Amino acid sequence: MPKHVLVLNGPNLNMLGIREPKTYGTQTLADIEAMCKAEGKKLGLVVECRQTNREGELCEWIQEAYGKQDGIVINPGGYSHTSVAIRDAISAVAIPTVEVHLSNIHAREEFRHHSYVSAVAVGVICGLGAAGYKFALTALAERLGA
Repeated sequence: MPKHVLVLNGPNLNMLGIREPKTYGTQTLADIEAMCKAEGKKLGLVVECRQTNREGELCEWIQEAYGKQDGIVINPGGYSHTSVAIRDAISAVAIPTVEVHLSNIHAREEFRHHSYVSAVAVGVICGLGAAGYKFALTALAERLGA
């Protein structure tokens, strides 16, 4: 039976390809989602992708994943640095979660150096661009025995 992974993207990631291409690259969110689905298929995963600019919606999607998804890949965007609510949602469902950031948050502004999500993630990948999503899916596939 295939394993199911939810790929969540937070605020402003719908602007990829337009927003600060020197920092975030030129790929669009649609490009990244297509890559995630293709990579997931290779790994034996069923991948569902979602994006929202709303913190509460991210929390609801994480909670809805309970009992339905085997893993989560999340790029919480700016909420990484501010949202105890998203951190608590991930902790509550106890679904293996990998946090991804396109840019290296540790080489940027000091306020980006801390992520609330990192403390409850099984792993964190940052600074490797869109490839970070592939690495996250590979890590989850191995962890889930896909």
